[in-house]
Amino acid sequence: MSWVLGVDSGGSGLRAALAEAGQPEQARTAFSGEPVRTGGAGIDAGHMREQLVPMVRRLMEQAGAGRLSAVVIGAAGMATLGGRLRAEMPAALDRELGVRHLGLAADAVTAYAGALGGRPGAVVAAGTGMIALGTDLTSWRRADGWGHLLGDCGSGAWIGRAGLEAALRAHDGRRGGSAPLLERMESTLGPAAELPGMLYPRTDRPAVLASFAPEVGRCAGHDPVAAGILERAAGHIAEAAAAVCPPADEVPEGCEVALTGGLLKLGEPLLGPLRAELAGQLPHARQVPADGDPLFGALRLAASLAAGELRLPAHPTMLYVPGAVGSWEGHDDPTG
Repeated sequence: MSWVLGVDSGGSGLRAALAEAGQPEQARTAFSGEPVRTGGAGIDAGHMREQLVPMVRRLMEQAGAGRLSAVVIGAAGMATLGGRLRAEMPAALDRELGVRHLGLAADAVTAYAGALGGRPGAVVAAGTGMIALGTDLTSWRRADGWGHLLGDCGSGAWIGRAGLEAALRAHDGRRGGSAPLLERMESTLGPAAELPGMLYPRTDRPAVLASFAPEVGRCAGHDPVAAGILERAAGHIAEAAAAVCPPADEVPEGCEVALTGGLLKLGEPLLGPLRAELAGQLPHARQVPADGDPLFGALRLAASLAAGELRLPAHPTMLYVPGAVGSWEGHDDPTG
């Protein structure tokens, strides 16, 4: 029996899933709420190993699993901060767990694999931030993901900031203001005069801004300003998807576009305009629901590695598979 392991490492901690290679949807999972440390040398490979190895051994013992055929680790920051993982983890996991095949992936790649598997298309991961990733199965394309000051257009932070700006316009008596958003801002965050002092010194500004996005969604049904913010957000998200989705002449059999992330919880006030924007900007792509989350994507990739059937393109930093090199399009220093 062939066993595979998927790992998802992010700001909320470390998750692992163990399954038979032919049944990745039937997995045993484990979770550590301690995020893997990141320092000047990048993601701390030793800290990840200290958490991961005991977790995996417990899962294998519970499942009665033999040797692992393949492991794929997806991690936030892998592309730019994963140098130590790429240098240390292959030998460490071979020594500790007898891993035959290993893949190290950016979290955007595992999000793609979880949503679409090995099919060509585009995936938008939209939460506090926003990034789009696409592939024709020969190279990767990426758009946005530049953070709340320079990009992440259409994200939770973007929507929240636009909503707060509209609230402050109403407070000042300027055009473009929204009295409903002003009322919600004062109820949830405090008086307008105190908002800069509360927001600017904080290190978690994107999360604070994104916390106001649900208020914009709640007001959209009766406030045209809030509805307009979500319509513009939908346009930005669709633009990112269109930038990375393979053009029709590259995928004559067609491709798919899927959306993932917590921003989708805003529901129809955002999803309605977003469906319309995607249909207009990507008429050749089918809109489909995501199959699963990034942890499921890591497990899917591990099953593909174990079978020697990896369809998504390898890349030195985005999807690192020792001995394989793929390609990248978009910019010289991708992040994920």
